Amino acid sequence: MKLSPRSLPLQAIIIACLCLSLLIIQASASTSFIFNGFDGKNISLSGIALVDHGLIKLTNTSIHAFNSSPLFGRAFYSHSIRIKDPSTNVVSSFSTTFVICISPLLPGFGGHGMTFVMSPSLDTTGISANQYLGMLNASHNGNSSNHVFGVEFDTALDLDLEDINDNHVGINLNSMISTNSTASGYWITPSQNSTRGSSKTVINLKGSENIQAWIDYDGQSQQLNVTIAPVQQPRPYIPLLSVYVNLSAVLREHMFVGFSSSIGPLVGTYRVLSWSFNSNGVAKSLDLAKLPSVFPKPSIVGSTKFKVIVSIVTVVSLLVLGSLIGLLLHKRSQREIVERWELEFGLHRYSYKDLVIATRNFDEKELLGIGGFGRVYRGVLPNSGLEVAVKRLSRESNQGEREFIAEIASTGHLRHRNLVQLLGWSRRRGELLLVYEYMPNGSLDKLLFGKPCKLLRWEQRMKIVRGIAAGMLYLHEGWEQQILHRDIKAGNVLLDADTNGKLGDFGLARLYEHGKNPHTTRVIGTLGYLAPEFARTGKATPSTDVYSFGVLLLEVVTGRRSIEHWPGEEQDVFLVEGVWDLYTHGRPLEAVDNRLDGFFNVEEVQTVLMLGLLCSHPDPVARPAMRQVVQILSNEAPLPPLPPFDIDLSSQQYQLKEFISFSSTSTKSWSTLHDTTTQLSAR
Repeated sequence: MKLSPRSLPLQAIIIACLCLSLLIIQASASTSFIFNGFDGKNISLSGIALVDHGLIKLTNTSIHAFNSSPLFGRAFYSHSIRIKDPSTNVVSSFSTTFVICISPLLPGFGGHGMTFVMSPSLDTTGISANQYLGMLNASHNGNSSNHVFGVEFDTALDLDLEDINDNHVGINLNSMISTNSTASGYWITPSQNSTRGSSKTVINLKGSENIQAWIDYDGQSQQLNVTIAPVQQPRPYIPLLSVYVNLSAVLREHMFVGFSSSIGPLVGTYRVLSWSFNSNGVAKSLDLAKLPSVFPKPSIVGSTKFKVIVSIVTVVSLLVLGSLIGLLLHKRSQREIVERWELEFGLHRYSYKDLVIATRNFDEKELLGIGGFGRVYRGVLPNSGLEVAVKRLSRESNQGEREFIAEIASTGHLRHRNLVQLLGWSRRRGELLLVYEYMPNGSLDKLLFGKPCKLLRWEQRMKIVRGIAAGMLYLHEGWEQQILHRDIKAGNVLLDADTNGKLGDFGLARLYEHGKNPHTTRVIGTLGYLAPEFARTGKATPSTDVYSFGVLLLEVVTGRRSIEHWPGEEQDVFLVEGVWDLYTHGRPLEAVDNRLDGFFNVEEVQTVLMLGLLCSHPDPVARPAMRQVVQILSNEAPLPPLPPFDIDLSSQQYQLKEFISFSSTSTKSWSTLHDTTTQLSAR
């Protein structure tokens, strides 16, 4: 039908009405909200999350001190949000910005991290804490049926999740293994219209500062941008992460948005201070002037109590002012006396200035590793040119400084070719620095399990285990007092230029525990290497060291970690149990690392496998002493018969997990429970 000119205005009106209807429908389908501080309304909390003084605490370290259960906290917008058009199956262009603040319980050691999450449900059934951040769990990790999208702010290095470091931002699609990640920081550009001359400034996520984040997704181009910066900085022109990802394949039509975090062996407080979100457009800007105080202090100005306090302080100040000055002068005069008693221990003291120069002011590019006792940097001493490894320890101990340095000095007097040599020390205020010999070939775990793996010939592997056995024998029997290592593992085996194995970190667990109640249960070691009886007694013995060495022997032969998730298995498989199963079925050689390609001495391999099972036997009585181990590896003594494993290893390891969960919440321990060991090694 041909329209007349008079019908054109009516046609225009109809078209305009249709367009308006579409706009109304689109507007009704989008969700936008802003929280410049929180009062608990329209926020769904689960786990240990709570609203406190206008901010959300995802984790609460005070609860952690009295609870042994896995702890996570989640805070989500209460209502589901339509995020995808079902007719086109395209995710809308959403945007969010928020301010977070992360504070570790111990300086430099944060919790496991936090995430901005999009989830199809508020149900927390099956959600795990620790490295799963209250987002997923081990059995569901990586499943496409999760329909979970997250941007993680990770503050712990987890090698099993392929983390790049302990301070990064990552993009997670149905998995805790990030598809893209980069070290935390923001880009500064001389001009907002050019990227020339741009420089990246590192942000310490667990530095207790307020950090603003922006997450923007373009549904048409499928471009995802993630940007962060301190709140006092304007939004950077260049995103920290900019990737192309099809979220339509991940997200459902309706999703819940929010935040999740968890704590476990690593403890920190994770806060969200403000939040703005738009499901179909740009999120509204936050009013940073309204940010709640992270550490609020109640005001008592004007109260009677305040006046009394002021009066008392005024009087006391006049009385003690002279005494205070005298005390400061006295401390200054005593400085030379303190320096003299330090000399009696005979361990070289390096100047802090020299170590700063050696490590280029502890440049992150010189960082070798991070572990339970601190961060380790490569350095070159300015006067001698000697390469060293410098370990920074942020010590929190009740024992006296004199006693602590005396312990270090005694450890420094140990001399054995298979122990990493402690060369000296330095201190500055409450920080202690230890200087070790540098190990250019890095740690054994990097060679066995790193990506890409470096092939170690069987002859090299035998030389390494013989050397470590000799070093352990010296610690157990070769010095004036017995020293238990307590954390024998591949990550604490360092390799020199000739691939000789040397034990590192010996004595540190004992140093940090010195002066404590000997009956206090403390977690010292790494899960997968801990002897089963540890779950009953919590007590380290020479036999528990031998058990850890047995697991190390099996790792060296098989090229597998002490705990691994094997395809087709619902739970993690413990290496000891897997090798024992092959042995009982008469197929022990099937456990040998296939990268050796058959180039090994069959008799030696069988001996090491059997010795590994004997050392890691569940019954401590069945385990040999280190002297017998050294003799067996040197062909100076026969291998004794292997008793049957009468104990359910899976059950024992489950008890260990439960024990560690309890112990780590009952005491401040400087040990690490994950294979994120400090490494005195090159990258």
